[in-house]
Amino acid sequence: MILSNENIKLRPLTPDDKYRLAKLANNPRIAKNLRDGFPHPYTLADAEKFIQAFAAQDPQQIFAIEYMGEYVGNIGLHKGTDVYRKSAEIGYFLGEPYWNMGIAAKAVTLICDYGFKNMDIVRIHAGIFEFNPASMRVLEKCGFKREAVRENAVFKQGKAWNEMIYVKLIEDKIVEC
Repeated sequence: MILSNENIKLRPLTPDDKYRLAKLANNPRIAKNLRDGFPHPYTLADAEKFIQAFAAQDPQQIFAIEYMGEYVGNIGLHKGTDVYRKSAEIGYFLGEPYWNMGIAAKAVTLICDYGFKNMDIVRIHAGIFEFNPASMRVLEKCGFKREAVRENAVFKQGKAWNEMIYVKLIEDKIVEC
């Protein structure tokens, strides 16, 4: 499945993405904004393992982000289970050379529309570390609302931080970013 909007395309990851993924993801400024399961340093072996883990999803939940035909990052929806089965958590990263270009907002718009139409969900949520205002702005631009602040919920870089919870519901207007 391929989703597209102007110069942005979301597509399944391919084995060839491993080189760009390893290069772009091996950045401490990216790792600091993601959970510790995202390794740093980020190696070619990490990229291969990640791509293999999500190659055969059905429905597709993890996508490569392409900008003008070039791989620039990943975005995904992770569907909940049990009583959370109608919810999904959104996660994404862009390589630093592609920050502040509107790419993330367009990718978020595409994946939210896809998730609500194809994954039988009614809610998409994200937890953003308090020191990442750029990601908060992306979500707000795309119609997400701040739902809560989880105080001292994240331990990162040797310190406890607040986590900002953002949510978008199926009945919310899809905002074209």
